[in-house]
Amino acid sequence: MNTKIKSSFSERAFQTGIIVVLSLVGLLCLFPFYYIVVVSFATPAEFRLGGLLLFPKAWTLISYEYILSTKAFVKSAGISGFLAIVGTVASLIATSTLSYGLSRRRLKGRKLLMLMILLTTLFNPGIIPGYLVVKELGMINSISSLIIPVLTNGWYVLLMKGFFDSIPPSLDEAAHIDGCNDISVWFRIILPLSLPSLAAFGLFYAVGYWNTFFTAVLYINNHERWPLQILLQNMLIDSSTAMGVNALVETGMQNIPSETKKMAAVVISTLPILVVYPFLQKHFAKGAMVGSVKE
Repeated sequence: MNTKIKSSFSERAFQTGIIVVLSLVGLLCLFPFYYIVVVSFATPAEFRLGGLLLFPKAWTLISYEYILSTKAFVKSAGISGFLAIVGTVASLIATSTLSYGLSRRRLKGRKLLMLMILLTTLFNPGIIPGYLVVKELGMINSISSLIIPVLTNGWYVLLMKGFFDSIPPSLDEAAHIDGCNDISVWFRIILPLSLPSLAAFGLFYAVGYWNTFFTAVLYINNHERWPLQILLQNMLIDSSTAMGVNALVETGMQNIPSETKKMAAVVISTLPILVVYPFLQKHFAKGAMVGSVKE
């Protein structure tokens, strides 16, 4: 039996209005990035004409060639890539193993550890105590200072623990009866079951490490160890200083406007996350929400 409910004219008009408003908001949010991409591909002569550049008459890669030919940018991109890969793997190992341990009732001191982790989500020790700890550990101007202090996140630990709580203990017991130890149970049974959750939190960690900025400002004084976001900030202030005083002369690209170079650098620094995101997006809802609702 067909039981379609006909919507009134006012309801259809309201829904249409909502769609129009949200579409306009979406376009306004996308326009700045579109403008950045357009300017990065514009020729120096066309950019110098001034005005709002919506679509260049001629497209060129000269700004990208300049950015990728400078040692400072390539080195900073390598540092950010190292942080995103090594830091994400280390954070996932620390977060998942800690969450799994807390989900097992046989762990001694489980409630005390849970309380300590919960306190980290409520209270922040502050900038100065964190800096003093990093300094006393001898990690100033070290890449490790951008990974170890933010190795795990209390909120992610609690969410992952909720997921591991949904795995019945009988599964562990059956594996132990078959001769598996705790490490074998983790790698052969628990880890494959938690791949959606690891994919979601892995992307969160990767974005955080790739966009490392504030901790680098605090702990990295050597410009040769700047991650990409620090270099971009300095480029916005003074591109010739950030990229090297002699970079323009060495590459023979003295006539490139600084604005097109900045836009090209922003596009290059954003591209890796945009490329990775579609492949992991399908895991977001399942991975981030799993364990947060009790069945």
